[in-house]
Amino acid sequence: MYFAALLARTEDGWEASDTELDDVETLSDLIDLAREASVDDDTVIVFIEQEDAWFGVLRIEGEEDPRIYVSDGAAAARSSYGEILTKEILGDDLDDDDALETLDLDGTEDGEPLDQDDDEDDEEAGAPADAVPAAPVGDRLILADLGMSESQLQELDTDALAEIADALGAAEVLETVR
Repeated sequence: MYFAALLARTEDGWEASDTELDDVETLSDLIDLAREASVDDDTVIVFIEQEDAWFGVLRIEGEEDPRIYVSDGAAAARSSYGEILTKEILGDDLDDDDALETLDLDGTEDGEPLDQDDDEDDEEAGAPADAVPAAPVGDRLILADLGMSESQLQELDTDALAEIADALGAAEVLETVR
């Protein structure tokens, strides 16, 4: 289950609206949705949260490139909307040469089963089990000029969106759309 909301900054403060993600299939769709909510090309913040598994923040300002932060890249990459964000942050166009470089050619490529213990040892030794880290990814300073420092953002866990909205002075308007 997802929760998504838009916060658009205006002269009078923040205006909130809940966001229907049904028609969002790409990052461009999400950016267009945010820009439609913008007043005079002011800042728009898009919050996406999936049941305390991860949250993402997308910041749009006028025609500038979007800024994106995701609390847990690996968890987000396993969900449809999170994948949109993590692909933008980490890229998604590995060519075959890059893919070959990340293979662990340990003798099992000939069909020999790999012990599960060996797989766990490889992960502990730093071998890439997954291309997406199970850690925050993206622009950690995305909200620094709006009242939430990098360290505060990275410390967030449950109910992150409420804490972000509180730091931005938009808690009441966000609560109206929850």
